[in-house]
Amino acid sequence: MSNPATVHLPPLPYPEDALAPHISADTVALHYGKHHAGYVANVNRLVAGTPREGAPLEDLIVTTTGGLFNNSAQVWNHTFYWRSMHPEGGGDPGGHLRAAIEDGFGSVDGFRKQFADAACGHFGSGWVWLVAGGDDLEVMATANADLPQRHDRTPLLTIDVWEHAYYLDYRNARPAYVDRWIDNLVNWDFAAANLAAL
Repeated sequence: MSNPATVHLPPLPYPEDALAPHISADTVALHYGKHHAGYVANVNRLVAGTPREGAPLEDLIVTTTGGLFNNSAQVWNHTFYWRSMHPEGGGDPGGHLRAAIEDGFGSVDGFRKQFADAACGHFGSGWVWLVAGGDDLEVMATANADLPQRHDRTPLLTIDVWEHAYYLDYRNARPAYVDRWIDNLVNWDFAAANLAAL
């Protein structure tokens, strides 16, 4: 009898069509059902029969390298990305998160500009994050599968800027995707809960 899978594909926190019209059901189906699911399958294939089989995903993302790191980090990143969005997202943050953003960026608009500039200006594939580093909030860009935990930062939310996240809907117009994401999908409640857990 084989050991249980190391990682599983978590369910989406909403139906595939819930982010439309900003992100289509076709994009979510491809992104979640092919890319995210593919990373999960790769992790389980790579650890099968090794001492890492059954290791928690959180351990894999901070202790591995090469293909196992790339795939395990992408499982973690995508799970976090889906939760960084909400069908009724957007608007402005409130409470302690708003105060922290205003302290870190001068204003919510200051954060939006820095986040959008980082997401639109990031060369190639990767992620842009709102992170906590010590007592401060920062915008951080990472390439490929890299993630804040490897740089002593705690992620609060993320946007995926790999082309498969937006190309079906926006073609090469990454700025349009980023603006729609910030204005309509960003899940401030998720970010606030992550900040409160620190």
